[in-house]
Amino acid sequence: MCLGIPGQIVAVTDAARMMAMADVSGVRREVNVAPIATGPIEDVVGQWALIHVGFAMAVIDEDEAAKTLEALRGLGEAQETLEAMAAGDAALEGTQ
Repeated sequence: MCLGIPGQIVAVTDAARMMAMADVSGVRREVNVAPIATGPIEDVVGQWALIHVGFAMAVIDEDEAAKTLEALRGLGEAQETLEAMAAGDAALEGTQ
């Protein structure tokens, strides 16, 4: 399963290599913006994109980015709950 995480492109880092800095929930990482650059590379600064394995794969709007980030946070909380439940079940099985 592939997962794209929303990030905002904040700066061009290497125009020749089509590389830019993306801010993903406060964490910055360099990504390749070739898949989303339809004009001058400077035009991608400020855009929101789905980031996957170091590539900005698709441009999305800010509202969609916020909704996706919220859903991902919810999935993280659900995963933590499931792990806690599994640990509780394992502990109960160990006492029987």
